Amino acid sequence: MSRQPPVPKRPPQRATPAELRDRIRTEAIRLGFDAVGFAPALLAPDARQRRLQQLGAFLDAGWHGDMGWLGERAEQRADPHSLWPEARTVVSLAINYAPANDPLEILRRDERAAISAYAQGRDYHDVMKSRLKALGRFIWDTYRHDLKVFVDTAPLMEKPAAQLAGQGWQGKHTNLVSRRFGSWLFLGEILLSVELPADPPETDHCGQCHACLDICPTNAFPAPYRLEARRCISYLTIEHEGPIDRALRPLLGNRIYGCDDCLAVCPWNKFAQQARDMALVPRPAPDAPTLAELAALDDAAFRKRFAGTAIKRIGRDRFARNVAYALGNCRSRDEALPAVEKLLFDPSPLVRGAAVWALSRLSPDDFTRRRAAADDPDTAVRREWLESQPLSGDP
Repeated sequence: MSRQPPVPKRPPQRATPAELRDRIRTEAIRLGFDAVGFAPALLAPDARQRRLQQLGAFLDAGWHGDMGWLGERAEQRADPHSLWPEARTVVSLAINYAPANDPLEILRRDERAAISAYAQGRDYHDVMKSRLKALGRFIWDTYRHDLKVFVDTAPLMEKPAAQLAGQGWQGKHTNLVSRRFGSWLFLGEILLSVELPADPPETDHCGQCHACLDICPTNAFPAPYRLEARRCISYLTIEHEGPIDRALRPLLGNRIYGCDDCLAVCPWNKFAQQARDMALVPRPAPDAPTLAELAALDDAAFRKRFAGTAIKRIGRDRFARNVAYALGNCRSRDEALPAVEKLLFDPSPLVRGAAVWALSRLSPDDFTRRRAAADDPDTAVRREWLESQPLSGDP
């Protein structure tokens, strides 16, 4: 059988820079992006220096905690052109994930798990990357311009790039705020080898408001526009690998993956519309799982339950650690205590240590009795038995 000759590729279409920008924007919206902005990839020297200074100050203060990768390739983080010398334009793409209900409501139901809205649907990295690749394919197939796509995986400062592209501004909580979508935007980028007209950069509209700073349970903002990650609940429950500082554990409440407090309280959310992408729509608060239910998950059950979500990436042991701390903060002792007692014998020392602390809060008498006979093979768990202090009164 003779082989069919390959179909010849069509020559690239011609378009002025302005026409190309508009066609990319139209195609991006068709693919499911909610907002598109364009910015120059090559920063002015003073802007580049400001970014380097801000990043350097953050790192020098140690506010990045365990996230040592933030200090790597700092020059590239500060300037997209340094990341890829051929880059001429940054295309900032955003997808709205605004929840239908107030994420703060679940905090009043401390027997149930509070999970950040962004993690309740499908992993946004997968959704964003597939659409970025589709848009990149459209640009290459139609116009033959070189490009690179990024979703939170490269040394690219996404929020400053988004602000430069007119998507929003970095609020006092350091997250992006949009006049159209409030605090609820996922970001992705395409670096293009062609220079396109830029959108006007967005300016700061926080004014005198400091609601996001006031609501933070752990006082993670030493100043407006400054975040100490080591005190941030999102960092502690997702990025931090070891035991969480004892002074901060009671402040976690029932938050077991991330924290939406500073996002949810932002007044600009009054303009936000519920996410239209069903893959990213968070579940309403009444459907939140109980802490006791989640505490019973072994590794296989954890992987099955959270397959396809961002939660899976932290692993079962770190997740169960968070659940144990939340159980220690639960007022429904009849439900929480049996779950904690099982976690005392968990295979993971990280989980056992968290369960020891939870027991000291839920049942001080039982904790004191068990401590006298505690002989855990792990040094960190033995330290929890020795140093945890039984709680007097209600949690």
